[in-house]
Amino acid sequence: MNIALIAHDTKKELMVQFCIAYCGILSHHTIMATGTTGKTIEQATGLNINKFMSGRSGAQQIASRISYDEIDLLLIFRDPTNRKADEPDENELLRLCDSHNIPVATNIATAEVLIHGLERGDLDWRDVLRDIR
Repeated sequence: MNIALIAHDTKKELMVQFCIAYCGILSHHTIMATGTTGKTIEQATGLNINKFMSGRSGAQQIASRISYDEIDLLLIFRDPTNRKADEPDENELLRLCDSHNIPVATNIATAEVLIHGLERGDLDWRDVLRDIR
């Protein structure tokens, strides 16, 4: 699966800790991230991260990948109370995920549910959709 990671500045350390905790699961998938988030995760975990630009530009690149069905799961750790002007606007990403049936987590609790589902194979929903069609 192609997993995209985005974290607002105040949530980057939380994203790093999440990736350290679930490195074994994430290592079996293609991981993409916005620039600074990806660099930080890569340094802390040794995971191979496909890095986009930082901030809004990187989020736009991920949004484009979602539009072309190249992302299977999005984890965006956001800080709804202290978002900076240069940080990604998650509303467009959430809209795209809803439009393309992409599982998305905006906090660590939901991310853990999704990562455990991924580990069990419960997120192979694209195969289910193909069978229905």
